[in-house]
Amino acid sequence: MENIKRILSYTRRAVDDYEMIREGDRIAVGVSAGKDSLTLLCALADLRRFYPKKFELCAITVDMGFEGSDFSKIAELCQKLDVPYTVVPTEISKIIFDVRKEKNPCSLCAKMRRGALHTAAKELGCNTVALGHHFDDVVETFMLNLFFEGRLGCFQPVTYLSRMDIRLIRPMIYMPEKDVRYFASKAELPVVKSTCPADGNTQREEMKQLLAKLDRENKGLRYRIFGAIQRGEIDGFKQVSGMQGVKNYSDDE
Repeated sequence: MENIKRILSYTRRAVDDYEMIREGDRIAVGVSAGKDSLTLLCALADLRRFYPKKFELCAITVDMGFEGSDFSKIAELCQKLDVPYTVVPTEISKIIFDVRKEKNPCSLCAKMRRGALHTAAKELGCNTVALGHHFDDVVETFMLNLFFEGRLGCFQPVTYLSRMDIRLIRPMIYMPEKDVRYFASKAELPVVKSTCPADGNTQREEMKQLLAKLDRENKGLRYRIFGAIQRGEIDGFKQVSGMQGVKNYSDDE
């Protein structure tokens, strides 16, 4: 598959640095049908071939119930990758937009999607769920928490959910979004555009645009923020010898 080597390099480094994969793990990839989760699926499917710790893989899509959703192309990709694929039907969109008429739906939606994904993973015998959060998501989440909640925090590279007895891993935390976008385009991944009414109209999108502007004016800002998260050991992040997780932004020049 096109350009998989670069994607694998980022993924393996994160998996190794944070010991995300253990011998015998059965990992469910949460596939939202966007470029991030599909890239993660391809990376783990390829990593599975040679990683010293053997693991199994499956893919799960939580169908939000939006009209016209079609996951047949994703099913074809999973078949090509030899990864079992499960679509979990839900009425999340109806509950949020029609019944509750949420003005700020993202938080509740995410909570309900996570619940459906974790439940399905357990039913399929998985002990680990892999999520497609990338480098830019780390920085944006940290800044969102700082701006809107007044706290230093982020999601963790590895999380253990004791109630579900399941681990969450994020193998793409070192991978810049531009590399995800490039890979998804070159590999012609079957990305399904979100039909959510709130898509692109969120605080996260506003933060993404703000960081892009600030980064243009202060080259490498996002990498310095990420480095600060590592050095501060925020929510399970840690300093990594030599490379410090991601290469210096000047290497991209």
